[in-house]
Amino acid sequence: MNDRRVPEWRDTLERCGLEVTGDAPSDALPVNSAIYAVNGIEVEPVVTIPDSIPHASDKLDEAWHHHASQAALYDEKGEFLILPPGPGGSRVGWVRVKDTVGKNLPSRISGVTGSPEFIAVSIDGRHLCAASVEEYDYWVVVHEF
Repeated sequence: MNDRRVPEWRDTLERCGLEVTGDAPSDALPVNSAIYAVNGIEVEPVVTIPDSIPHASDKLDEAWHHHASQAALYDEKGEFLILPPGPGGSRVGWVRVKDTVGKNLPSRISGVTGSPEFIAVSIDGRHLCAASVEEYDYWVVVHEF
C-alpha cells in the first residue's frame, strides 16, 4: 500500500504559510555551514530583542523581514531556501519556498512549532538571515558567504 501522507516537514512549512516551489540547487550551501553561521561561538546578531519586552515577537517579525530584504534573501520570484523548522529540519536539508503571506514569518513559525527559530538562505547560498532564541533574547543573524 502506498503511503500518500504529506511529509511532516512539508506540512509544517505549509502551515507556516510557505509554499514549497521546488528542489534546492544541487550545489546548495552545506547545511552545517549555515548552522555554524547562526550558532557558532563568535556569532554576533544584527538585532537583539529581549523576549520580556512588550510585543517582542512583533519586533522580531519586523526586524527579520527588514534584514532579510536588506540581505537580498529573496530572488526575483520571492523564493528562498529554508531548513524546515522544528525537529529534524537539518536532516531534511534545504527546501525551496515562497512566503505566501509576506509578513510575520517568525511568529507564524512559532505558532506552528512553538519557537520562532529558523534558518533561511538565498537560492545562490550567499546570503543568510535567521531568527534565533538565545537565553532571554531573540536574535536576528545575518551572514554573507
